[in-house]
Parts: sequence; C-alpha cells; structure tokens
Amino acid sequence: MSFLNDLLGGGQGNAAAGGSLVSVAGDLIQRAGGVQGLASMLQQHGLGEAVQSWIGNGANQPVSGEQLGQALQNGGLGSVVQEAANKFGVDPNQLLGQLSQVLPHAVDHLTPDGQAPAQGGGFDLGALAGLAGKLFGKPA
Repeated sequence: MSFLNDLLGGGQGNAAAGGSLVSVAGDLIQRAGGVQGLASMLQQHGLGEAVQSWIGNGANQPVSGEQLGQALQNGGLGSVVQEAANKFGVDPNQLLGQLSQVLPHAVDHLTPDGQAPAQGGGFDLGALAGLAGKLFGKPA
C-alpha cells in the first residue's frame, strides 16, 4: 500500500490523500503566520534560496525531507509535523519526504504574482482547495 493510500487508510485515490498532505502544508503555513511567516522562518534556518524560488515565478527549487524537517524543527514547527504523523499513523520522516514535495507547490499556489502576502494577511486554508487535484489527479 502506498504512503498516499496509508494517509487515507485505504485506496480512496491519490487526490483525497493529496488533500490530506495539502491540509498539513496549509496547517504549517497557518501556524507559521502565513506565507510570509513561513518564508521568514525557512530563510532563517537555511532554506532561503529555495523558499524564494517557491514564491517567485520561476521553477521551484527542491528541498529534501531532512532539510525541511530540520528547518521546521529549528523554527518551532516540529510539533505540527509530529502531530500530523501521529494522526496519519506514519513515520514523521516519511511525512516530511512527502511534505517536501507538496509544500513548494502550496507556497507557489498561494503566491501567483510572485510576492508573498503581508504577514497576518488573512491566510485562508480554502485557498489551497484545488491544489490536491492539480498535484495528485482528479478527485474521486
């Protein structure tokens, strides 16, 4: 059974599992204080060039799950990853590997004009609603 199916507890399709991953990414963004808060925190912990590529209009630079986990842990968001991993019954490192694929797309999706919204600018998780379908196929 794939990790995405594990997130759902069975074969309900990649888009629904992707929605779970997108919701975790959204939770991270929200708890960091929005896109600007997340970008600032990631910059402070060594991922500045990558996060700027996610916000900008060019190609998104990849980060590893290990890099993302270290930056989130050092930035005080490690508990969010741990809570999500516990909720889905997966290893936090496995979740970070998947989040390292989804989070760049989530930030990119929330910054279509290449600029991060002002910190505290009313981030709405609903803004990520269509992202799972784009990343993981059409909803079931």
